[in-house]
Amino acid sequence: MPEVIEDPTIAVLLPCYNEEVTIGKVVRDFREALPDAVIYVYDNNSTDRTAQIAAAEGAVVRKEPRQGKGNVIRAMFEDIDADVYVMADGDDTYPADAAPSMVDKVLEGYDMVIGDRLSSTYFQENKRPFHNFGNRLVRDSINGLFHAQVTDIMTGYRAFSFTFVKTYPVLSHGFEVETEMTIHSLNNNLRLYEMPIKYRDRPAGSVSKLNTVADGIKVMSTIFRMIREYEPLPFFSGLGLIISLIGVILCSTVTVEFIRTGLVEHFPTLIGAVMLVITGLLLIITGIILDVIAKNNRKNFLVQTNYFSLIHKGKNI
Repeated sequence: MPEVIEDPTIAVLLPCYNEEVTIGKVVRDFREALPDAVIYVYDNNSTDRTAQIAAAEGAVVRKEPRQGKGNVIRAMFEDIDADVYVMADGDDTYPADAAPSMVDKVLEGYDMVIGDRLSSTYFQENKRPFHNFGNRLVRDSINGLFHAQVTDIMTGYRAFSFTFVKTYPVLSHGFEVETEMTIHSLNNNLRLYEMPIKYRDRPAGSVSKLNTVADGIKVMSTIFRMIREYEPLPFFSGLGLIISLIGVILCSTVTVEFIRTGLVEHFPTLIGAVMLVITGLLLIITGIILDVIAKNNRKNFLVQTNYFSLIHKGKNI
């Protein structure tokens, strides 16, 4: 049973870049949904009145000069201490009235609660077909590789526990950070809960900062990098087996020729084939070694989470 926290502290985290059209309403909505929460707006080099409007609505406004959503989230997680964190965007696409239920789930013991857009209104509200395709591609890729059933991999509406926030290493700089969060959670077997929410598209006058092609490439690069780091055995062993198989096939052609003629007429092919087999074997060995390291990293992460959980419990005694 999770520890019961009396009067939990709640932080609402809103990373923003040029959201003057919507930020005022977003702050008011979260103030109404979570009246006891502290609302933080991190202004990421906005050139409009985002910071002024947020401050006028009573939010705590801070500035993050490093451009990119991942950089903003890193600063938020480093700076802010709370029992429960709710993260959303400043574009008024996520319903604030879902936040209390997400907070309750974190207090029940979940490490991360995911605001699932794709099970409700996302595909009707989002008018950008490549975004929809990208969400499906990322979801299916990660679920297949990690044997999971997460519906919405890339949602920006999430709630976190103190332990998750203080032990999660934010490595990404931009919009790929949500994908990184999900892979990190699946790899470390954290407690996830998906809550369907009613997504709505941006209102008129509000412009998306997401570049479908450029940010899509970054997301797929993040998936590739994290699979290489978190699942090195299948990654390197699979690649090694393919390369070794090509080498064996080339060797067999030279061997058949030698059996038939008693001569090796294609020495370059033979040398190349042997090098491919050796390279494949080295990749397989590399995968085995890195898999041992990855398992040790998971053990160290578990020790680290237990340490931060102990610190958090001490703060609430």
